[in-house]
Amino acid sequence: MKLDEMVITKAIVEDFMNVFLDYTEVDVAIAGAGPSGMVAAYYLAKEGAKVAIFERKLSVGGGMWGGGMMFPRIIVQEEARYILDELGINYREYKDGYYLASSVEAVGRLASETIAAGAQIFNLMSVEDVMIRDDRIVGVVINWSSVELGKLHVDPLSIRSKVIIDASGHDAEICRIVERKIPASLKVLGEKPMWADVGERSLLENTKEVYPGLIVAGMAANTVAGGPRMGPIFGGMMLSGEKAAKLALSKL
Repeated sequence: MKLDEMVITKAIVEDFMNVFLDYTEVDVAIAGAGPSGMVAAYYLAKEGAKVAIFERKLSVGGGMWGGGMMFPRIIVQEEARYILDELGINYREYKDGYYLASSVEAVGRLASETIAAGAQIFNLMSVEDVMIRDDRIVGVVINWSSVELGKLHVDPLSIRSKVIIDASGHDAEICRIVERKIPASLKVLGEKPMWADVGERSLLENTKEVYPGLIVAGMAANTVAGGPRMGPIFGGMMLSGEKAAKLALSKL
């Protein structure tokens, strides 16, 4: 078979543009393809919701890739073990209630299952603003991450969405945009020092709608509420993603 570079180029551009145009209007737009964002997308897509994740980096997985200090292992507690089982992630019990998994396999399986469920992941795209109508968020404003990195003055494009999930991690980027642009509407308290036990237990309580149409999940939830960081234990992140999905579904 003789290969034609133009066929390759057209296939990539045509397919991407067709999918991208289809996903300019979605049920749920998620900022961040870390563990909470992908788990939320997985459960939403399983229920038939049209979901797009916008990830500013080249790779998905957020902080999970690196495990603990670049040792590619993560811990998941008993309460979240069923999510590992559902996603087909291998693990072993290290001690009572502590389950040890490969961070690389966990990200790979999570990404694969999220896409298989029907969610779309757009990497190298940053959410730089939100759209608000009648005191409710109705969409996100996106641009290529390279535009931001290059400090280029290039106008963005918009995605209409019924619900937004901020799963952007420690920075809680979407919530900070709302805090900055609509004073007194939302207060981001900032994360406290590491305390895995308190951080994991408070994470589900902090996963909630923080502004009409905006749900916060994962580490962003503790950042908004002033909860502690947790380190390389990811059960709370996964449970937070599942709760965010349920909250979003209740609003569709």
